[in-house]
Order: sequence, then C-alpha cells, then structure tokens
Amino acid sequence: MTRRTDWADHAYPTSPTDLGDGGLGDLDGHGAPRDGDVLSDGDGPRGGGTTRGGGRSRGRRRRGGFGEAAGGQQDSGSPSSSRAEKGEPPADPAERARGICLRLLTGQPRTRKQLADALAKRDIPDEVAEEVLSRFEEVGLINDGAFADAWVESRHHGRGLARRALARELRTKGVDSAVIDEAVGQLDSEQEEETARELVARKLRSTRGLDRDKRLRRLAGMLARKGYPEGMALRVVRQALEEEGEETEDLGLGDF
Repeated sequence: MTRRTDWADHAYPTSPTDLGDGGLGDLDGHGAPRDGDVLSDGDGPRGGGTTRGGGRSRGRRRRGGFGEAAGGQQDSGSPSSSRAEKGEPPADPAERARGICLRLLTGQPRTRKQLADALAKRDIPDEVAEEVLSRFEEVGLINDGAFADAWVESRHHGRGLARRALARELRTKGVDSAVIDEAVGQLDSEQEEETARELVARKLRSTRGLDRDKRLRRLAGMLARKGYPEGMALRVVRQALEEEGEETEDLGLGDF
C-alpha cells in the first residue's frame, strides 16, 4: 500500500538558496550585483546648509554604490553583468549549464538524463555537463530515486497505471533499471488488483446496453492499456460482469 500524494507536492529537499558556502556559485548566471541606490544631487533638506565661506551648500555629494567608483564616476560593470543586462547568455559554459538546469527544475523535478539531454541540445560540452550534473546530484537537486518513487505514487493513484506501464514510462525518462525496480516495488499485486477493480467499476456503467463480448473487450482493453497483466484484467472484468448478472462461465483467456 502506498501513501497517496499529488505529484505537485513532491519537491527535493535542497533548494539553491540553502547551499551555503561551497555551493553552486553564481546560480542565476548573473555577474556582479546591480548598482545600489545612491543619493542624487539635491537629496535631503534643501535649505540651511552653508559652506565655511558663508555660501550655501550646493547639495550633498553623491555617494558611490556597488559597481560605482568613488566620487560618483560610474564603473562600466563586469562583462557578465553587461551580457545579462543585454539579455545575452553567460559566456562561461558552466554558468550556462547551471542556469539551464535551474530553470528546468523550477517547474518540476527532472531526471539526470532529461537534464543531460537538455544541455546537449544547447551545445554544452559533455565534460562541463557531467561536472554540473554531478554537483546538482551532490546537493540533492537531482535525485532519480526520489523522482521514480513520486512518479509511481502519483501516476498509480492519479491515472491508475499498473507496474508494467509505470516502468515503461520511467525507462523513457532515463531512470536506471535498478531504481525503477525499487520504485515499482512499492505496489504489490493486491494494490494493483484493487485499483483495477476501481477502474472497471467507473467504466462499467458506460458499457451497459452493449453485448457481453463487446463489454468484455472494452473493459479488458482499458486495463491492458494501463499495463495490467492479462490474467488479472480478465478476472476482474469477469467478476464485475457477473455482479451485473452476465454469464461468464464460457469465457476463457482466449476471449481476451
């Protein structure tokens, strides 16, 4: 038996803001901080200020902020800051790779293979991609085991998929076979059969009025598409039809 949760509730334990010292560095891909707020000429009270010579003060000297030289002369900023302000991608491939991964992980968890494919499509060198992905695994932002566990729980309860269909989906996402086996092992045969009965019960009413064989094919076919074994699907459908008064003694596996 598994605990029912929504896929959207699943999140990895570590967020970029929790990395602390020795983390991923400049995760958002930007360079130097933006200029801070500074006092412009004339800020503050406009009257009452005088100079030693008796003249009135011409205003407070402008203070330098981040990225600005003393005396108010503005620095040109770092190259990465300029590129970010112009909307251009960072020049450093590692910075680009980190930014790509973080954007993809913002909406939902991803497998390492999914992120690796995304980096390859954006021409990130293989050695850079490997280094960045390994670092993301170290800090918990990539966790194929947690991904697979949450996928199985969500897709079984939400879509009624059986172990076979769930394993097929996880393989297409690049999850390792051993990790898949462990994740689908959350479901036992009793849980699968209980879910199959619920699926048939919801579909049964829409098949009323059809002949018995057509009902059988439609209901059993629905279970087959969701990955249920042939024997289990036929048994569940036969029992559901018998409860409605249908004769099923002459049905065998060859009728499925």
